[in-house]
Amino acid sequence: MADLQRTVDELAARLDRPLLLEDHLQRVVAYSEQSGAMDDIRRDSILRRHTTPEVRAWLRASGIDGASLPLRTPGAPDLGLLPRVCVPVRHDSGLLGFLWFIDAPVMSDTQVAEAAAAAPGLALALFHESLATGLASHRELEAVTGLLLGERNAALQLIEAGAFPQAQPVTVLVARPLAAEPDQALRLALEQGLLALRRRLSGHHPLHLVRYDHAVLLTAGPAASPEELHAAMPVPVAVGIGRPRPALAAASGSYVEARHAAEVAARVPGLGRSLEWTRLGVYRMLTHLQQHELHPGLEPLLADAHHLPLLETLETYLDLAGSAVATSRALRLHRTSLYYRLRRVEELARTDLKDGGERLALHLSLKLARLSGRYLPRDSRPPTPT
Repeated sequence: MADLQRTVDELAARLDRPLLLEDHLQRVVAYSEQSGAMDDIRRDSILRRHTTPEVRAWLRASGIDGASLPLRTPGAPDLGLLPRVCVPVRHDSGLLGFLWFIDAPVMSDTQVAEAAAAAPGLALALFHESLATGLASHRELEAVTGLLLGERNAALQLIEAGAFPQAQPVTVLVARPLAAEPDQALRLALEQGLLALRRRLSGHHPLHLVRYDHAVLLTAGPAASPEELHAAMPVPVAVGIGRPRPALAAASGSYVEARHAAEVAARVPGLGRSLEWTRLGVYRMLTHLQQHELHPGLEPLLADAHHLPLLETLETYLDLAGSAVATSRALRLHRTSLYYRLRRVEELARTDLKDGGERLALHLSLKLARLSGRYLPRDSRPPTPT
């Protein structure tokens, strides 16, 4: 409720006019400081926390229940009602409430548009409140944040509030956006997707958290379907799945694994857009080594984008255990061209590919360069937005 009140106050200050927020049953949820035009209905709504049946019937006859865009409702002098602007608050097409402004003086189109732009954020806050079983949404946010940091009291708080069952294991999934830069709009999109998914997964006692560059979903028992998480996200994402933990208090371990798996899935799409920690292979180790130095011979190759074909050839050759036949087939490259590229790699990297130690160092360094973002082969470029 603190988030709702803060949003309402900030919007009222921007528009320089008072407002009132109701839920879908027209019960008062929050309101700003009231100044300027005031009628008996607004005053009574604030005092009684709800609107009278006569006024509700009048307003609903104006079409507010079916509206998806702002609309103006006429005044009713007999009811003591001034004209109003109503901004419906919806989430996933469901009506959650109404944002009300007294239309005196008349609101400009710009003011109405700004109020409408605030409605999705209010909808998320209202919807989150409805999902937080016995726990206010801001307290749930704090508890889940603490849980992922390994704070044991956070798990106890969630269990005692009825937000998660005590006797069930927990699994964490992480969704990492592929193409979009982290910003407030992306966070809002991730929040919308997770809230919609939570409603469908209610039997799994889901919890969630949106961080600056990824989204987190916790479920009781086995992991939620990664396909459902992909479908719920409004932007393309890579999904990582951590191993189940026997109790909620140990969720931070599953979170660390899921986050690493999502990072690898984003950098190495050949492994799939959904990736379990147990399927990371050598990347399970490399995620802990990203700050280590790479093979020095790779630096001139990484520094020049024109050398990308050489890097891709080298990586494929090393992935295929140094088989020229398999590499030529995989790259659809003539054997002569393959040998030329490998010689150029040896010259530029000042290395010898016949040396097993050099091959191992180069191979690991290429994988680390992928994870750090220094090496982006064509198969790992973010999709172009459509």
